[in-house]
Amino acid sequence: MLQATVETGAHSWAINWRNAGFFLIVHAIAALAFVPWFFSWTGVLVCIAGIYLVGMMGMIVGYHRLLTHRSFNCPLWVERTLAILGCCCGQDSPTYWVAVHRRHHHHTDDELDPHSPRRGFFWGHLGWLVLKRDDLDRGPLMDCYAKDLRRDPFQARLVRHDMWIFVMFATWIVYFMAGFAAALLTDRSIAHAVQFGLSLLVWGAAVRTVIVWHLAWIVNSADHLWGYRNYNTPDNSRNSIWLGFLAHGDGWHNNHHADPRSARHGHKWWEFDLAWVAIRAMMALGMASDPRLPSPLLATRFSVSGSQPPLDDFEPEDAATLT
Repeated sequence: MLQATVETGAHSWAINWRNAGFFLIVHAIAALAFVPWFFSWTGVLVCIAGIYLVGMMGMIVGYHRLLTHRSFNCPLWVERTLAILGCCCGQDSPTYWVAVHRRHHHHTDDELDPHSPRRGFFWGHLGWLVLKRDDLDRGPLMDCYAKDLRRDPFQARLVRHDMWIFVMFATWIVYFMAGFAAALLTDRSIAHAVQFGLSLLVWGAAVRTVIVWHLAWIVNSADHLWGYRNYNTPDNSRNSIWLGFLAHGDGWHNNHHADPRSARHGHKWWEFDLAWVAIRAMMALGMASDPRLPSPLLATRFSVSGSQPPLDDFEPEDAATLT
């Protein structure tokens, strides 16, 4: 197989053709949105709804706050539903995503951080995904950082044979078939039914996927370079006002690194956290309980004017979330 390598520091990276090819294909399909024939207002509305239902609920509430940090409790069927929604975002299986993110917290902005932008903005945003790093083998990483999910047969099936990607593309087919059937039921022609179905696939699936990707990736990159800090954490995490709103609350990244297990990332009254609002709604419906809230000790532990704790002493509150 053709292989290209890139030398950076002490590490040798090879291009991850699996990821690079996947990203290119999805971006190419999303680019069809610039072709007027693939446009429909219904597709745009489905795209916007998907950013919240699939992107926010699947990735931010499901993969991030529930599965990675166990920020709240919920029934098993809710956990698995959120995991399936997360699979639809095309950011790998829940187990692998969780393992990468837990390692990010364990080694934030040091040499072992999977995506620290200290190697450059591009690396933190996308480079780490399209270049294979010699210390990020999938199996050992999941065994080390996601043992809890590895023991779950449901999660194991999503990892095995990359079933998560079949889940994702199955929903794309559903988008097309739903649009195709809806057009036929309103006495449209076959050609119009095909066009409408493809508009839902391009906008509702591909464009939504690309938007959710870049919102997630820019939190990894921009929120470790620019912004303000409420807490003097031993890393370079920042809060970003614009990402705080666009990324549904995950842009309050310095707050999150100060207290990873908290279900609420917005700590100031004006730091709006839509994902936290969603969790509160789930609680009202009996779908979630026991949310972890920001620790009252944060102000003294990570005082901006105080001394900074050494990096080696910084550990998440519950080491079980990293093993």
